[in-house]
Amino acid sequence: MKILALDVGDKTIGVAVSDELFLTAQGITTIERVGIRKDTTKILDLVREHNVGTIVIGLPLKMDGQDSIQTEKVREFRTMLENKLRSCGLQNVELVYQDERFTTVIAEKVLIEADVSRAKRKTVIDKQAAVVILQSYLDRNYSCTMV
Repeated sequence: MKILALDVGDKTIGVAVSDELFLTAQGITTIERVGIRKDTTKILDLVREHNVGTIVIGLPLKMDGQDSIQTEKVREFRTMLENKLRSCGLQNVELVYQDERFTTVIAEKVLIEADVSRAKRKTVIDKQAAVVILQSYLDRNYSCTMV
């Protein structure tokens, strides 16, 4: 089983997937938003294709930790995705939130350090943000402490 991460925005959804040992996150795609039903169907296809047991959804909180308008949109997206998973026999897939404050800033820095052009950064920033969301989730939940 693998873990899938989503950076849900109004126009796109960045997607990343873990390796089977839960050590690393790799960006796999950016979904252009066309409608919540079609968007969630694409995610279900990825869940099946990558044998996903958990979906980590980035939660865009305000700097003070409070919900924003975008937070509510993401919560609604999760509810729709949860219903779709259940109706397709994938009710065992766990959905969890991961605080995504600063993920876009971190993703931007990673891309700049990799010398990715400004035009190219625009096309991969959401996918890279999903990588940051997933890697922070993996590090928090699956990393071993060295003694």
